[in-house]
Amino acid sequence: MMKSQKKAYLFIAPFVIVFLTFNIYPILLTFYYSLTNYSGMGGIENADFIGLDNYRRLITDSYFFQAFFNTLRIWGLNFAVQIVIALLLALLFSDITLKLKGVKAFRALYFLPNIITVASVALLFSLLLDWNYGALNQMLLSLGIIDQPINWLNSPTYSQAWVALIGAWMWFGNTFIILMAGISGISKDYYEAAVMDGANWWDTFTKITLPQLKPILLYVLITSIIGGLQIFDLPMLLTDGRGAPRGALNTMVLYLYNHGFSYNNFGYAATIAYGLFFITVLFSVITFRTMYRREVVVKKGGKKK
Repeated sequence: MMKSQKKAYLFIAPFVIVFLTFNIYPILLTFYYSLTNYSGMGGIENADFIGLDNYRRLITDSYFFQAFFNTLRIWGLNFAVQIVIALLLALLFSDITLKLKGVKAFRALYFLPNIITVASVALLFSLLLDWNYGALNQMLLSLGIIDQPINWLNSPTYSQAWVALIGAWMWFGNTFIILMAGISGISKDYYEAAVMDGANWWDTFTKITLPQLKPILLYVLITSIIGGLQIFDLPMLLTDGRGAPRGALNTMVLYLYNHGFSYNNFGYAATIAYGLFFITVLFSVITFRTMYRREVVVKKGGKKK
């Protein structure tokens, strides 16, 4: 081996060591935990190897599937609200005919909720949504919209909706900046030519903006799926940390957390972690293939598959 090659390996050695220690080793150890009944007490040598029993339990666990559908509903509403608001704002601020000013100030303003700690956000909204003294109920009562206070966080439907909306409020600024960057990268020549040809707003949006934004939208969607399926902090902090009311806020990561740190069942918690990993990969692959599905044109007869 050449001396220069030895030096190259020496330079990359710290990264490789850190990567193997803090990334690969925990992944492999978690997989081993998932094959045991490890309780978290004592060393791993005290755990019994039970093979795939935890995985068999997982695929028949009704509470896990409830947590999965809870997570899906919360993420779905979160993403829908977030992408609609962010896309509308990005289109508004990038419209060459409007030429709005103060874009940088609005970027900072919209991104601000994203840098506030989740604990602070949860405390703020728990006070706003308080049943007896919350500002929201007091405002609605004073306007005559409701006759009696609504217990927002004691209703499964309302609580899921509020977690989704709070998450959308926190993250739409980040999505807005990404979409703005994507739209800024589209050549203005396309829009100028479209305006000269008499194209309206809808035509330019569907024929120019959306096709050009496809890679950016794919990135936003996949990162949103990865983050949304791991939602934990807001459901944990807004109610009792066990999924109240009536299991509506019991997300997959919260279910994992409680099995590991409340019920001392680290083996099954590790299995849930791998179940979450496979679900995330599956959703990401389906999303990628759906958005980039290409039609194969057969020359003979010009048929499409």
